[in-house]
Amino acid sequence: MSPNEQTRHYPLAYETALEPAAEWAELRATCPVATITVPDGSQAKLLTRYDDVKEMLADPRFTRKDLDGGTGNAQEGATTSAAADTSEPPFSVPRHGAEHLRWRRMVGKWFTAKRMAALRPQMTAIADQLLDEMTGRGSSGDLKAHFAFPLPVYVICDMLGVPAEDRDRFSYWSDNFLNLTRYSAQERQTAVGELVAYMSGHIAAKRAEPTDDLLSTLIEESSGEGGALTDAELLGTGIGLLVAGHETTANMIGKMVAMLLADRTRWERLLENPSLVRSTVEEALRFDVNGGFGLRRYLTEDVEIGGEVLPNGTTVVCSMAAANRDETAFENAAEMDLARTPNPHLAFGAGPHSCLGQALARTELQVALEVLLLRLPSLELDIPATDLERLEGLLVGGLCEVPVRW
Repeated sequence: MSPNEQTRHYPLAYETALEPAAEWAELRATCPVATITVPDGSQAKLLTRYDDVKEMLADPRFTRKDLDGGTGNAQEGATTSAAADTSEPPFSVPRHGAEHLRWRRMVGKWFTAKRMAALRPQMTAIADQLLDEMTGRGSSGDLKAHFAFPLPVYVICDMLGVPAEDRDRFSYWSDNFLNLTRYSAQERQTAVGELVAYMSGHIAAKRAEPTDDLLSTLIEESSGEGGALTDAELLGTGIGLLVAGHETTANMIGKMVAMLLADRTRWERLLENPSLVRSTVEEALRFDVNGGFGLRRYLTEDVEIGGEVLPNGTTVVCSMAAANRDETAFENAAEMDLARTPNPHLAFGAGPHSCLGQALARTELQVALEVLLLRLPSLELDIPATDLERLEGLLVGGLCEVPVRW
């Protein structure tokens, strides 16, 4: 049977947590449009080449399933996570066309480089506080649990104006929304209801008494542009920021540190030359093999990609992680080059639906790395890198733990 005739189970198998799936190179070389069976039992097409993935993600004609009222061959009844349930109001934000551009313009104004620079001192203070607590427990611990996981949710809670005492509730809701297997359907629905109720009340409070947080700013600034954000859009924005911005960054901090410590000459090079932090963050994003499920696109018309015509109704899964290891796009793609530049990786997607919060994620990753290098220069993995375990069942991908000592 030729590679093009096989149907592979997706996600693909990995031998170790930090090494790419063995099939990536084979697929890129011989089967750039592979047929896969996804966890809900439906079939889709998998793209692994850089050019194909970038072309698909950047094509404004194709986005998520809700655009065409269910077109696509994924089984709608087989919901896999609460995040998959969030495509309908009251969670949704406009996802295409003029309305999407309007929402993106309004929300995007908040994620400027200037705004992110202004957030750095508070992020650094949170990171320092978390490291104080972690190091106060001893000379070893799980970096993910004590540092990487709480840092982004604390930052997001501050951005949304959420009181510090509610941070743990947000952590639970975020994990619930993106975990494919840990929670029952009833637990997911309960979490959805709790977060909607909380965020709705929070938005009402911000309308009544605005402060200097993101939601208050969106309420105030959008009202003067001939189309203020509705409560449903504000709700979708707040929940979307939590869902998209917490788990992804939390797991990426853990993965980034694990990748650097897996070959400690990388960590030592950063200690000698901290100016490499920014390019290192970009390279960690490119080099990450645990990028999660990938982005799905639903074809509403026939399209030729990778030399194959895919019919209307096809579900396409874009593996950005596989594309980021494509040797035709990145010289020595299998090597982690901390000084790599330019680095046009696809970790944040591409085109009109690229990650809106990428400036925030980049800033958080840079701050996390800067604080760790400064405070814990002796940091090293507490287990062999080959013993790190992938976190299965999470849409965004990650490691179960990142055991370290210092």
